[in-house]
Amino acid sequence: MKTTILGVFAFLFSLSIQAQNQNKKTETVITTTTVKDAAGEHQVVKKEEIKEVQNIELKDVPSGTLNTDIQPTPTQATITTKVSVDGDEKIVDVDHSAYYSYNGERYHVLADKSGYTVNSPNAISLLRRTSNNNYIYKNKDKFSVGYFDANGNLVLETYDEKTDKVTVEVFNLQK
Repeated sequence: MKTTILGVFAFLFSLSIQAQNQNKKTETVITTTTVKDAAGEHQVVKKEEIKEVQNIELKDVPSGTLNTDIQPTPTQATITTKVSVDGDEKIVDVDHSAYYSYNGERYHVLADKSGYTVNSPNAISLLRRTSNNNYIYKNKDKFSVGYFDANGNLVLETYDEKTDKVTVEVFNLQK
């Protein structure tokens, strides 16, 4: 009985001492700003959590060598920003508020409580985030699915029932 308990204890202890296959680093930066306006004094708390993960890979090891060097690998960084205005907290991965152009028209994308509003010369549209980092684009005439590409452009994909095709519109970020 004593041997069995010690054996199980040694087994469980050995599971927690496995080699680490990733370097992980987490950093949190908190910025507090007080804004005074006609409505009074507001406190804005911005909390950025930066997570960096780097896989550990070893260089080629000659046979008979006990120690070896680590091969440099790319680091993946994820930044999550939480903004709290008077206790109302909103998670913002990247703020895409900017001016965009499409077909010679200028569109202004502005962040709001639930996502973004898209102001165009003709109408105001809504851009709402889904659970898989896509956005639902909605105005009186159109219902589309969108996302922001690697260059920061807004890409909208709209299904056309008449032609049974998906049309892609790219709203270019103006820099």
